[in-house]
Amino acid sequence: MAPKSTKFYDALEVDPSCSEAELKKAYRKMALKYHPDKNPDAGDKFKEISHAYEVLSDPQKREVYDRYGEEGLEGAAGGAGGMNPGDLFSQLFGGGGGGDPFGFGGRGGGRQSGPRRGKDMAHSLKVSLEDLYKGKTSKLALQKQVLCGSCEGRGGKIGATKTCSSCSGRGVKIVIRQMGPMIQQMQQTCPDCNGEGETINAKDRCTVCNGKKVSNERKILEVFIDKGMTDGQKITFTGEADQAPGVVPGDIIIAVEEKPHDRFKRKGADLFIDIKLDLLTALAGGHFTIQHLDDRILMVHILPGEVIKPDEVKCINGEGMPVHKRPFDKGNLYVKFEVVFPESNWVSEEKLKTLEKILPARPKLPSTKGKEVEEVVLSAVDPMQQKRSQGDQEEEDDEEGHGHGPGVQCAQQ
Repeated sequence: MAPKSTKFYDALEVDPSCSEAELKKAYRKMALKYHPDKNPDAGDKFKEISHAYEVLSDPQKREVYDRYGEEGLEGAAGGAGGMNPGDLFSQLFGGGGGGDPFGFGGRGGGRQSGPRRGKDMAHSLKVSLEDLYKGKTSKLALQKQVLCGSCEGRGGKIGATKTCSSCSGRGVKIVIRQMGPMIQQMQQTCPDCNGEGETINAKDRCTVCNGKKVSNERKILEVFIDKGMTDGQKITFTGEADQAPGVVPGDIIIAVEEKPHDRFKRKGADLFIDIKLDLLTALAGGHFTIQHLDDRILMVHILPGEVIKPDEVKCINGEGMPVHKRPFDKGNLYVKFEVVFPESNWVSEEKLKTLEKILPARPKLPSTKGKEVEEVVLSAVDPMQQKRSQGDQEEEDDEEGHGHGPGVQCAQQ
């Protein structure tokens, strides 16, 4: 019976009736020709022939493809390129050298053969801005799985472990379901061995780990917080993740989480702080202090004649955060000023006249000649009345689609 589609056979330039050996020979020839390490512009072609060989080299998938075409492979495990082309190439050519079968400098061939690698474990560590400024070593307690010391990770007595007969040691089963014209191929964890590929009789299991091969252990990690580290920066402990038989342990990855500070804000290597400054110092000069993150006191000078305006920002060079890996290089410290004015009636009218002689003269008023002039005074604003008035105005704006500005009520003095 002729196959429904010959697309995959055409990609490998073979006849649909070819044998498994002919199929393998054709793929080897074309994979060598179009591998990205040898032919950098043929990446898509290499993926196409790898996908075709992946399907046709599997007897079950090949039968489904011949009967139903690519549509029949939808939903099947690996039917849409489930295996990495480089991994497929590595398996076929024995790529134990780590992904550079041609010796071209390695742009990514196959994955290195050997035990599979376990999952990484990720944790976050909250760190204060002071510790990121000065550096610190923190201890972090974690729970991890280690190989059982009693059975040395075997799960039982020597020789008690047997290959699961249900899945032939693969740990998974392939289940094929037909739904009308569609064939669905699914991969399921083997229920008999729970995906381990091995079984142990109950009487032969290790009494310490009950055949699980691993046990829980409390691990204390010393995490060195380097000066200048940033929020989200990662610290890796290689090979410290969960252990399992036949598996290379993954890494424990600690992500630094910077805690908010009550005085400083940080942007990269720069620090920002808000300072309240009295009016006299703002106008006539003087000093103010800043307690830094390392408990040093910065005595800041404002020179006489230098006027500090409200919301003005000034810079102290080299007093920001240290740069990571270059702790002697530091960013800047930016100071934003809030000038604190005295309360009303803080001085007598006679002294105010003295102040008039010192401060710059008032600007001249515009001419009122020929115009009606009415004298008024300012009153303090009642915050509650102002809030209610603004709320009523917002409702009115929503209803009418336009506004006339907020209403403000005054408290008579």
